Amino acid sequence: MRRSWVSGSLGEKRMVDTLADSLNTIYVSETKGRSSALLKKPSKILRSILEIFKQEGYLESYETIEDSIGGKISVKLSGRINNCKCVKPRFSVKAPDWDVWEGRYLPARGLGVIIVSTSQGLMTHKSAKEKKIGGRLIAYVY
Repeated sequence: MRRSWVSGSLGEKRMVDTLADSLNTIYVSETKGRSSALLKKPSKILRSILEIFKQEGYLESYETIEDSIGGKISVKLSGRINNCKCVKPRFSVKAPDWDVWEGRYLPARGLGVIIVSTSQGLMTHKSAKEKKIGGRLIAYVY
């Protein structure tokens, strides 16, 4: 997860969570009915999350655009996202507790996906449940 410091309007420094900003950009673009979104601060974890969204059918495609600043990601939306957020704080979940967290972040059983960081990499909560492993909650989408 990449965070950066930004100067505020009064000169104070504040921390920005680039993953949360990117997911919010996707959510806002989806609710406004746009067919695409441009994410300005790409990272390795963001690309992994977008790949999971694509595999689950929440995105049609995404493309990395290289430039001198650090690149951008152009995302083609499929119109299936009702909500898409980052989980803060990053709760630690044990293998038997998936149903509790599924009930907290998803509207119904079997609807939506929680992205979790495990010792085996990023995956959906469904995959973690099947493998009987725990991890840290990163984001959710439905």
